[in-house]
Amino acid sequence: MLLLISPADLEEARDCAKAARFLDIVDVKKPDEGSLGANFPWVIREIRDAVPANKPVSATVGDVPYKPGTVAQAALGAVVSGATYIKVGLYGCTTPDQAITVMQGVVRAVKDHRPDALVVASGYADAHRIGCVNPLALPDIAARSGSDAAMLDTAIKDGTRLFDHVPPELCAEFVRRAHDAGLLAALAGSIRVDDLGTLTAIGTDIVGVRGAVCERGDRTTGRIQPHLVAAFRAEMDRHHQEQTTVAAGN
Repeated sequence: MLLLISPADLEEARDCAKAARFLDIVDVKKPDEGSLGANFPWVIREIRDAVPANKPVSATVGDVPYKPGTVAQAALGAVVSGATYIKVGLYGCTTPDQAITVMQGVVRAVKDHRPDALVVASGYADAHRIGCVNPLALPDIAARSGSDAAMLDTAIKDGTRLFDHVPPELCAEFVRRAHDAGLLAALAGSIRVDDLGTLTAIGTDIVGVRGAVCERGDRTTGRIQPHLVAAFRAEMDRHHQEQTTVAAGN
């Protein structure tokens, strides 16, 4: 399981660089613009320069409306700025067909510029609260659009969490559908250390966190702390080892 950490600015990215050996992907977002809020192109470039070259940078292009051309241009801007993973929050897509159309444009824009970049179709566990596509439709949307990964996060950051809206058994179904389609499965949404056992057991490929590695556990006013990143990774590795031991015993 890969660990994706989301700094809000260059200063936090430098703190991530201090803990680089404990994380796998540095994710650029702007939390005050939403769950998957897009940051400025120059911030993506600065963060790309600040973290080790062997650590891929992910960038969100926002909680996007159903405007395929606009979103494709935003995605191209993110990959040109140095991002390897391009995440699109399908906030304004109310049907799978709309979501597929948006993601097809993103895939073409990104892959024409950088074929090895990875495109992530991101939906929301609390989709029922904002009227966007069903969370379990994301793997099919990602596959049919040519994306590389399907992701779930939470749209409304009000203290509720991923498992409050999509319980573990349905998250497991999400992961299974993604894997059956040859996709990576990413899960986020106020993930805590005590969720790691479940996330490991269901085969999650990428876990995205912010609050769990911020001081006071506060994603908005807290700052990322390198020692909390290290502690989170240690728990990830422990659960992975336990899972490996159980599998070997069977």
